[in-house]
Amino acid sequence: MSDEERNAILGLPCEFIDVAANHDFIRLGENSRHACLVAEGLVGRFAQTAAGARQIFALHIPGDMADLHSLVAPEASTGLQALSRSTMLAVPHAALLPLLDLYPGIGRAFWRDSIVDTSILSTWVLNLGCRSGGARLAHLLCEMAVRYALIGRGRDLRFDLPATQLHLAECTGMTSVHLNRMMMELRGRGLVRTRTPKIEIIDWKGLTELAGFDAGYLCLPSSAAEQVRLALRVR
Repeated sequence: MSDEERNAILGLPCEFIDVAANHDFIRLGENSRHACLVAEGLVGRFAQTAAGARQIFALHIPGDMADLHSLVAPEASTGLQALSRSTMLAVPHAALLPLLDLYPGIGRAFWRDSIVDTSILSTWVLNLGCRSGGARLAHLLCEMAVRYALIGRGRDLRFDLPATQLHLAECTGMTSVHLNRMMMELRGRGLVRTRTPKIEIIDWKGLTELAGFDAGYLCLPSSAAEQVRLALRVR
């Protein structure tokens, strides 16, 4: 984007909203008038059955626009839950939409953001349908290591993941008991070390091989990919 386009975004009106852990701040069927950027914390996008069973199919970390699609589809077909205490930056749709006509670069950036979200979603669906429980959990940890490294919040394969075992189970399509067993297995194989919320990946090669992890689906530009490699200190 150009400097003018960046300044237009920085000049948008916004409201900081503090959200308690485990609070659904966008509910299913709700009409939204704002798009939310995660300033702090961890947010899960979820769908839910009539019986209350919940599947989280995206995690949003600081810097992510958690519901950019609400600009064109304001009625929420999915919900957003703060998995940890979080701070959201709410930007009115009425202020965002005119920028798309005035600044094509902003529209392209939003389009790319949506493409990345779709690519991640496709990979999560593949994980749920085609990988074992241990591989699904390993894949999630690999993804979060890369994404936290990209924003400067993970280094040397260490990062904080402020999610409970229930949250991770809802991300990976397992019960909490099964999730706990899979985490113990990863620790027992010397792949990871955990002490909530801290995650340390001991054997990156082994974890990525178990997960079948390839970061290509995160659509990182070459400069960002190099930044992540240096932060993770992996070849």
